Amino acid sequence: MSNKSKKTIEIEFRSIFDRDKYDQLFNFLSNNAEDLGEDDKDVFFFIMPDKLIKVVNNISRKNAKFVLKLNRIGNGSDFEETEIPLDPEYINDAVKILESINFTDNIMHSFQKRHNYLYKNVELALKYSDVWGYHLELEIVVDNKNKKDSAEKTIREIADELDVRLMSNKELAEFVKNAEEKNRKENIK
Repeated sequence: MSNKSKKTIEIEFRSIFDRDKYDQLFNFLSNNAEDLGEDDKDVFFFIMPDKLIKVVNNISRKNAKFVLKLNRIGNGSDFEETEIPLDPEYINDAVKILESINFTDNIMHSFQKRHNYLYKNVELALKYSDVWGYHLELEIVVDNKNKKDSAEKTIREIADELDVRLMSNKELAEFVKNAEEKNRKENIK
């Protein structure tokens, strides 16, 4: 049996801003970065206390995947991920299976309007979603945690150059906590 899952460690940070900053970044990146294209995603998040599972329907690229993320936003910048490709035809079945297992009562569904760029070795996802609003994810993928400090330094330099403020772990944890509480209340209605 071959192992076809993809395991990586993502070093990532986020910044939230208004529409004007989004438009400014879109124009700057469109003119100065490698355009990796639209990357719109419809995502189901199955949230647990220390990790999460995502079922991702990548609408722009017509593919899908299961993702196990072994960390939560707000618990540091490193996220070990294991991805398993999924035929988009089976998205609803995958979601139904995970819902029926009942390992979490905290399930979020979010559409993300995304455009990806590569700028000075940092992958940038310029996004809008109902949960996060306008935001930017800055990421470098590494193959081991020994490269974390160097990746963080590079990301911080790019954030300074783009004039975006990276959210702290405390801010991220509070933001996620509030979003999850709002989601639970909406699901009870």
